[in-house]
Amino acid sequence: MKQPTRILIADDHPRSRNGLQALLATSPEVTVIGEAADGQEAVQLVAEMHPDVVLMDIQMPVMDGLQATQQIKGHWPEVKVIALTMYGATRAKAVAAGVDAFLIKGCPAEELLGVILPPSQH
Repeated sequence: MKQPTRILIADDHPRSRNGLQALLATSPEVTVIGEAADGQEAVQLVAEMHPDVVLMDIQMPVMDGLQATQQIKGHWPEVKVIALTMYGATRAKAVAAGVDAFLIKGCPAEELLGVILPPSQH
């Protein structure tokens, strides 16, 4: 059996992180290995934990999700970064920063898992 996809959640709102954690806990194909409250912490945790996927909020303190994405993709291009934001207008900037996918917070669980998991796993 294939190992679960390892996920890091980066969001400055604890409620958002908790909600994503609860949602992802319903899928045996994924496991949340860590949480970051800002972009700088996300970059540090990617270096330490080597997740398969980062769910990245765009607007965060210290370092925003766009800067964090650029650093992550620059050092670890194999890590999939999925922008998860309330602001659809940031799509072009997120794509330019190197995100692999762009979703609006509150999207259906199936849509989120469909982007996280490789096609063979869902």
